Amino acid sequence: MLALAGTLRMAVADDADVTVRLYAMPRFWTAYGQIAPTAILAVRSVDPGTLRGLRVVPGSAVAAGDVLAHLGGPRVQSRLTACEQALRSAQAQESAARRAQTIVQHEWANQLATRQAVEIARRDAQVAHAAVQTAAARLRAARALRLVRAPVSGTVIALQAADGEEMSAGETILTLMPAGGLWIGAAYYGADAAALHVGMIGRFRPAGGGDAIAVRVVAVAAGLAADGSRSVGLLPASAARPAWWTDGQWGRVEVDGPPRQMAAVPTSALILDHGRWWVLVRTAQGDRPQEVTPGPTRGWQTWIASGLQPGQRIVVRNAFLEYHRGIAESFQPPD
Repeated sequence: MLALAGTLRMAVADDADVTVRLYAMPRFWTAYGQIAPTAILAVRSVDPGTLRGLRVVPGSAVAAGDVLAHLGGPRVQSRLTACEQALRSAQAQESAARRAQTIVQHEWANQLATRQAVEIARRDAQVAHAAVQTAAARLRAARALRLVRAPVSGTVIALQAADGEEMSAGETILTLMPAGGLWIGAAYYGADAAALHVGMIGRFRPAGGGDAIAVRVVAVAAGLAADGSRSVGLLPASAARPAWWTDGQWGRVEVDGPPRQMAAVPTSALILDHGRWWVLVRTAQGDRPQEVTPGPTRGWQTWIASGLQPGQRIVVRNAFLEYHRGIAESFQPPD
C-alpha cells in the first residue's frame, strides 16, 4: 500500500482559486510482516532402528554436533557386531602378514629367500593393513549411525518421533530452525507494489513494542499470489539483532521509495459526481469541469495522480456549488 510521508506547505488563505503546482511527494509502502525462518531442516534417521534417549523438546537450542538421540535395536546391533568381527578378522590377517614378512626378511638376510619373495611378503602386509583401515572405518561409521546428531546449530521447532519408536530409513525425527536463519516476510498489495525491488531500505516496527530496526529488501516475488499480493523478504540492515527478534513476531514494515512529482490541490476543490471525481478549471471561456484521479490524501490536501497540469487554476471556494450551479432551475416544477 502506498502511503504519504512529509508535510506540504501550501498557502490557500481565502482565495477563490489556486494555481496547480508540482510538489515532491516522498512515499513509502506499508504492510504487516512476520519474522519467520528462511528455511527449516529435517533431521532424519539414516538407517532403520529404535529411537532411544531423545534429549530435546520443541524450543531446545542445540549446537552443531550435539547428540540428540540414539538408534538401537536388533538390526543396529547386528550391523555393529558384524563390523566388529570384520575388524578383528582383518587385524588377525594383518598380524599374520606382518609375521610372514618378518620371517622372509630374515631368510633374505641369510640368503635363504629371493628378492621376489620379500616383495610379495611386503605387498601382502600392505594389503592386510589397508583391509584393517577399511574395517575400522566401517566400524566407526556403524557406531556413528547409532547417534543422531544436530547437523547445524539452531532451535528445535518440532518433534516427529518419540522414544521407543521404530524408525525407518529416511524417516524424519525432528525439525530444526538453523541459527540466524530468520527474516521478515511481508505481503504488499496494489499496483504500486510492482515498484518494490531488492536493495530498498525501510523499517520494521514490532507489534509488541520496542524500537524499530532498519531493514533491507533482499527478495521480491516475480509474480503475484492468489490474493493479488506481492511477497517480499527483508533482513536487518545491520548484523546486530534486538532481543525481540524471534520467530513469529509480527510488526509493521515500511519500505522507503523515491519521491515523485505530483500535483497537489486543496481537498475542498474535489467534487464527486456519479462515482467520478472532478475539479473546476478556470479558463478564459469560464469554469469547466475536469475529471481527475485522486491520489493519497493528507489533511486538507490531496495529491492528483492524473488529470491536471501545472499552471492550471482551479476553483476552491464553493467548488461543489459552482459545479452544480443551475441544477435547481433544471428541476423546478412548472407553474
